[in-house]
Amino acid sequence: MITPTVGFIVYGVHKDGLKDPMGQPFIDEKLVANSKKALTAAGIKLVEHELVIASKEEAIAAMRRMKDDPQIDAVILFSGTWVWAAHLAGAIRDYATTGKGLLLWTHPGSQGWRPVGGLVMHGGLLEIGTPHKFVYGRVDEPETIEKVVSYARAAHLKNWLNLSTIGTFGGRGMGQTCGVADPSQWMRMFGVDIDSRDTTDVIHAAGAITPAELEAFAPRLKTLFGNPPDKSVVNERSIRLYLGLKKTVEKEKFDFYTIQSFPGLGDEYSATCFAQSMMLEDGYGTSTLGDFNTALTVLLLTKLSKERVYYGDLQHLDKKSKEIKIIGDGACPPSLAGKLGPAGFAEHGIPTEGEAGGLSVKLVCKVGDGVLARLGRANGEFQMVITRATVFEPPADKLESRLHECGIPFWPHGFVTAHCDIEKLVQNWTNEYACLGYGSDLYPALVDFCEMTGIKPVLP
Repeated sequence: MITPTVGFIVYGVHKDGLKDPMGQPFIDEKLVANSKKALTAAGIKLVEHELVIASKEEAIAAMRRMKDDPQIDAVILFSGTWVWAAHLAGAIRDYATTGKGLLLWTHPGSQGWRPVGGLVMHGGLLEIGTPHKFVYGRVDEPETIEKVVSYARAAHLKNWLNLSTIGTFGGRGMGQTCGVADPSQWMRMFGVDIDSRDTTDVIHAAGAITPAELEAFAPRLKTLFGNPPDKSVVNERSIRLYLGLKKTVEKEKFDFYTIQSFPGLGDEYSATCFAQSMMLEDGYGTSTLGDFNTALTVLLLTKLSKERVYYGDLQHLDKKSKEIKIIGDGACPPSLAGKLGPAGFAEHGIPTEGEAGGLSVKLVCKVGDGVLARLGRANGEFQMVITRATVFEPPADKLESRLHECGIPFWPHGFVTAHCDIEKLVQNWTNEYACLGYGSDLYPALVDFCEMTGIKPVLP
């Protein structure tokens, strides 16, 4: 879970205790304090600017402070009362050149003339083309706080991506046209560098894992799976591949990564199912097949959610019931196992997609509310399909038949109901993968992230 750091600045001309003709201060200090308290309780770290700004000099000092602080993800400008917009516009525009977030929050109420101060700033920033979000809502309305918090979280994601590196091990897997990346586009839109390594680096790292390292990993296997897998060369290679992959990612300082898996690695050494499952469990943003778009989607969901993220094939979709089955080829974080049974071990099981074989994870995803999403490109332009979803477990007496429907019952299954227009979802989906994140609060944050970064959000 991320904790956005946000600057909080109150603005207004009639400040310093100045009272209206009825004897009440124009700026409601109690309201300001309650607003800051609500944001802190919602998981935002506030950097408060104590002075209420009104003049050009005050605005420049406040916004430069926020501009120069590398920890600041966004600034909230809180309307205290009315203001001369021109006194603030230049400083705000200068701050916005950093790409950090900017949100105007106006609390309703006639006393204090806050809406006037909010609307004149909103209109002024629209006039000069300064990107921002305008929130008009009460502090005691949950939807208001959700709008502010989701924007702050999206701003944190955007800033975290800037200057990050995604590593790619190997090339394009299984001939995917819909997961490739244009390095210049990624740098232009997200500030992300793409760096590549051959999968032989991972194989060498796996081979160098010592017996002591394997033994040290055994207690974690017991915690996650109950029992270790059977001893065999194939199973040991799967574990070695995970430990070697993690070492390599850390050595290369990759912030997230994608891996070809097969052809190549899955034929020559081991399938990546178990390694990918454990990297997801460790909280890494990742994908198989050199699929950059899925890797970024998984990263965003992982950083936003309290739970781990599952990506797998959108294997079947029932248009009438809106049920979607997500069945990954053996890769799923074991902590997502539900009440139908703990995570277990299986085999990759498809010799045409990795002759070396390897461990895979078997489970049924636990119940919960969340989102299905995936970043993709249409005609070279980024878009992200996002829908709210509910994960459910089939009745126990029907589980075996449900698992056998796909012909590969031992791979991880997620049974999901999508809350959307299914036809619109299908027409706009850009890949066979679906990324599942737990938490209803992920939806607005993803939408805000798309709007902040120039991705077209598709909300079926």
